[in-house]
Amino acid sequence: MANPIKKEDMKFLEYPNSAQEIMGAMVEGKLKMTDQAIIFKNGKTGKVDHITMNEIDLLNWQRLAGNWGLRVFLKNGHLHRFGGFKETDKDHLAQFFRNYYNKELADRELSVKGWNWGTARFKGGVMSFDVSSATAFEIPLPNVSQCMTGKNEVTLEFHQNDEAPVSLMEMRFHIPSSELAGDTDPVDAFKDQVMKQASVITATGDAIATFKEVQCLLPRGRYDIKLYQTSIQLHGKAYDYKISTNSVLRLFLLPNKDQMFYVVSLDPPIKQGQTRYHFLILQFPQDSEKTIEIPLSEEELKNKYDGKLEKEMSGPTYEVLAKVMKVLVNRKVTVPGAFSGVSGMPCVTCSYKASAGLLYPLERGFLYIHKPPIHIRFEEIGTLNFARSGGSTRSFDIEIETKSSVIHTFSSIGKEEYGKLYDFISSKKLRIKNRGRLDAAAYTDDLVNSDAESEPDAYLARMKAEADEESDEGEGDDESEEDEDFAPEDEKAASDVAEEYDSNPESNSSNDDSEGGGSDGEKKKKRKKEKKKTVSEKPRKRRKKGGEKDETKPKRPMSAYFRWLNASRDRIKEENPGISITELTKKAGELWREMSASDKKPYEEKAEEGKKEYEKAMKEWKASGGGKDKGKSSPSTPVKAGKAKSKVVESPTKAGSGSGFKSKEYISSSEDTSSEDDSPTTKTSASAKDVASSKGKKDKDDSEDEEEEAESTPDTSEESDADSD
Repeated sequence: MANPIKKEDMKFLEYPNSAQEIMGAMVEGKLKMTDQAIIFKNGKTGKVDHITMNEIDLLNWQRLAGNWGLRVFLKNGHLHRFGGFKETDKDHLAQFFRNYYNKELADRELSVKGWNWGTARFKGGVMSFDVSSATAFEIPLPNVSQCMTGKNEVTLEFHQNDEAPVSLMEMRFHIPSSELAGDTDPVDAFKDQVMKQASVITATGDAIATFKEVQCLLPRGRYDIKLYQTSIQLHGKAYDYKISTNSVLRLFLLPNKDQMFYVVSLDPPIKQGQTRYHFLILQFPQDSEKTIEIPLSEEELKNKYDGKLEKEMSGPTYEVLAKVMKVLVNRKVTVPGAFSGVSGMPCVTCSYKASAGLLYPLERGFLYIHKPPIHIRFEEIGTLNFARSGGSTRSFDIEIETKSSVIHTFSSIGKEEYGKLYDFISSKKLRIKNRGRLDAAAYTDDLVNSDAESEPDAYLARMKAEADEESDEGEGDDESEEDEDFAPEDEKAASDVAEEYDSNPESNSSNDDSEGGGSDGEKKKKRKKEKKKTVSEKPRKRRKKGGEKDETKPKRPMSAYFRWLNASRDRIKEENPGISITELTKKAGELWREMSASDKKPYEEKAEEGKKEYEKAMKEWKASGGGKDKGKSSPSTPVKAGKAKSKVVESPTKAGSGSGFKSKEYISSSEDTSSEDDSPTTKTSASAKDVASSKGKKDKDDSEDEEEEAESTPDTSEESDADSD
């Protein structure tokens, strides 16, 4: 129920939980009454209806389903009905209208007899059906989509509202013949009264402007667009659409590189079967020119459109269309504001679900195009969240949660766009959900004045640093950056190995001697603590899988795609300034797929020649003994003891204390192999392991050769990500 918020001087009344009747459905919103006008803002679409005090003819208080309502009848014949009031609100409203509008709030009684026989009365845009001088129901004639007649019968069809739980499709009225009517047919007279105010979409007369073969992204295809005074017609090869100018909600004109998007927001949407199109998206080249001549006289243009349209108009096609449609639908054209991305365009490239598109931060909301188009007004937004912030990812997500708990996630936004978006969102006073966690400043003094703080955004600094690192990498080859093998020659690494494999390194001998007869538990705890500290100070590098790489082995030749990419990389960067590495590879994949077979042929021939040379070189390399292991382990690489030694369950009984004691669990295999007389079993085990390792390496090299020869050329942007830029 509506709870009025009033000032003491009663200059305005507010009802935040009101509703307005729109095509048979009560739509929630906010109702505000000032001393000059009645204003209702649609909670769903944000559309504002403004009724000035001078436009109002009658004000009525009447009963609605479940509550009370306000009926506002205008001098131009239009009717507005607002609901959500309580019975106690009547006195406040009556006093308000009496003081400021000089109008009385009269009660409107309704007939509840249930009769279906009465009198039809027409007043302005309303037809009322009266029974015994009381109104049984009334029909706003603008809701009528068609009127058909028969013998003594009239049928009214209505526009459908998808939001209404129950829709009225049609009504039929029986009109008996009357001798008092004379030569006038009552049925025709009834139809004439309805058609004067009915919202019947007709394309009669000459079109004000016509645009041929316009590219439409939604609904998809090319359409001829004809603009009439009360309707817009789209004529395509498969489908035709007729749009009433009253259903146009908003207009947007959005630039994108060498193209312009003209977006028309519709409410109610146009329909094709079960598909609803809430947006009409037109695409124009920026260099397209158009000249039109409006088929109206100068006097008609001045009287109907206050001189806003000229007899002859010329300029860019999108600009001419925007000017004409702006006047016909009486709506402002929204253009991007001050936001500018890294590429210099007023949008950022992102993805919504599985579709790639563009997100435009506007002055009063976000608009995503084009599949599906989404318009999110700032007043609808509850919180925003910057996601996927950790790690070395090249992109991040924006999660927008509305006040109705609907979450829209825009993903794959380049990290270089973060600073621009963060500054824009902060300037609009929107609530960032994870500001406290990710963007908290590192304070050095708890008593510092928060107003004087100038700490940078930690998350922003990290994102910019990672973006700079990527740009500095340039065209480096990822394949050349291999994991380095463990190198014990390094002095620091050697000390790490000593503490890892030897329970009594020389550096710790003094500590052991000083402790003397300490308990085994204390020494083990200290030994583990020292090992943990050494590893954390200098972590060992990962071993390269598959053993050492033979430098004499021929390198696999580049495929046709990569040969073309190396030749075209600079051109792609020039055509797309500021493009990131990820977007460049995706763009290259798209261009490669679109190339014809004749354009790919030179690169494929070079790739085929390279493949033949590679196969020939591989045969010569194998014939010269390449890929065969010499059966010798690297003297610089420590070899662990066999599995039999690693599975020691019980520690040996301590024979003494001090620096001379060694446990079998921590004796390295390098020491065992160096002392043949003391541990011959360990040496035999290590030799057997070397033979098995040699055989395994040979088989693995053969299988790798077969896999490398069978690899195919990547032809998509995802496969091309594996290659270096």
